[in-house]
Amino acid sequence: MSSLTGFFGSKKGMVATGLFIGIAAAILQKLGNPANMGICVACMERDIAGALGFHRAAVVQYIRPEIIGFVLGSLIAALAFREFRARSGSAPMVRFMLGFFAMVGALVFLGCPWRALLRLSGGDGNAIVGLAGLAAGVAVGVLFIRSGYSLGASKKTYTAAGWLMPVIMIALLLLLLGNTMWGASKSLLYAEPEKFAPFFSEKGPGSQFAPVFVSLGVALVIGFLAQRTRFCTMGAVRDVILMREMHLMSGVIALVIGALAANLALGQFTPGFAGQPVAHTAHVWNFGGMMLSGLAFALAGGCPGRQLFLSGEGDGDAAIFVMGMIVGAGFAHNFAMASSPAGPGLWGPAAVVAGLSACVVIGFSMRQKA
Repeated sequence: MSSLTGFFGSKKGMVATGLFIGIAAAILQKLGNPANMGICVACMERDIAGALGFHRAAVVQYIRPEIIGFVLGSLIAALAFREFRARSGSAPMVRFMLGFFAMVGALVFLGCPWRALLRLSGGDGNAIVGLAGLAAGVAVGVLFIRSGYSLGASKKTYTAAGWLMPVIMIALLLLLLGNTMWGASKSLLYAEPEKFAPFFSEKGPGSQFAPVFVSLGVALVIGFLAQRTRFCTMGAVRDVILMREMHLMSGVIALVIGALAANLALGQFTPGFAGQPVAHTAHVWNFGGMMLSGLAFALAGGCPGRQLFLSGEGDGDAAIFVMGMIVGAGFAHNFAMASSPAGPGLWGPAAVVAGLSACVVIGFSMRQKA
């Protein structure tokens, strides 16, 4: 066990995790997941929100097993290495709002940091603008951290509280696996079964998915590896800016290299800006959306993937952030904030400006006094 701990804590372990995520994402795309979206935490949480009826955008509704696997894989790792610790209580409402705004920014850009990297690995030049925005947002967050920003320390809480997010994911998995049976039951119980959740897309990105058990198995491995290595895209940028530390960044670079190599091998690399799948070329808002997300991630202490992994090891504050993202997905689609390949939604630009303003207020108001 100690040798495994040493490997996962090393740069080799971080690089191996990044390579696995990048290659696995490209393979999941080949097996059915949307193009340049083999894995996207924000998009997949958005699809889950749609499946549960939080929004009614019919083309993005599906219970994504990848999200379930990330949490449960992290749970397995935390239990195996005795790192499961139930804790919570660190500014939960602020974390919820940071998750909300992080999702709004991600849906204006059309992807989380993982998808930005995967879009780049698939040849999408628009991802360069998004990644620049992410770095800018994290840099602003670092300025707040240097000036004393903190949401306070989490506190130990009841073990049952730490199990809430894994239990929710198990419930979602049962709902996904039992969908055929539940769909038949709805037809028998209700005159208009299509009005009752869960909802599953019949066309568009929500209707595109790899085999359930393949996706779940891959995600379980990723959740396990990421929990052990502390893989985090936001943390990688933060550490480079704050401490000139490349440990986490080595995993991010490995993700891009692994995905690029796999995309080239699978014939999935298509360079350019225009006509990229589930992307737009409104660069001001590609930059602005990811800047909002990056700032929210920095203030919350982790990217959306890291928040899922933390929730799997008992962190209730991370679970609150995840819930904020899912609710934010519902609002983004219900109130015309989310983008489409045609460009930002009607209220997307205003939502980015409002979100950045709110995050700046949080950054200034949550600084500890000397």
